[in-house]
Amino acid sequence: MKELVTAAGVPAAIGPYSPAVKVGNMLFLSGSIPLDPATGQLVDGGIKEQTARVLDNIQGLLAAAGADFTNVVRTTVFMVDLGEFAAMNEVYASYFAPPYPARSTVQVVKLPRDVRVEIDVIAVLK
Repeated sequence: MKELVTAAGVPAAIGPYSPAVKVGNMLFLSGSIPLDPATGQLVDGGIKEQTARVLDNIQGLLAAAGADFTNVVRTTVFMVDLGEFAAMNEVYASYFAPPYPARSTVQVVKLPRDVRVEIDVIAVLK
């Protein structure tokens, strides 16, 4: 049975989807974009600031499910400019520790609200 996971201090979904769904010991997080949970607006700044906000939002959802970044086994990073990969990766690496989750990084033409980065996550709960 699937269970909705939401958290105070995390932006609400901006469409007909769940921010996170728990199924058994698996947690599936929808793609997160850099929305400030207090205002619902995009954060100021470039790829580093946007990546940090995305990962902070993900951290809130993980915590609501009783998890943290050590539970994450897979991520997908969507970027509009792979030229910003090194800067995104620097911030991303500060949230994870070895063994790092499996990851795909994909350049896309456009993301919701014209953001620079979107990340989705799969975690295994203990």
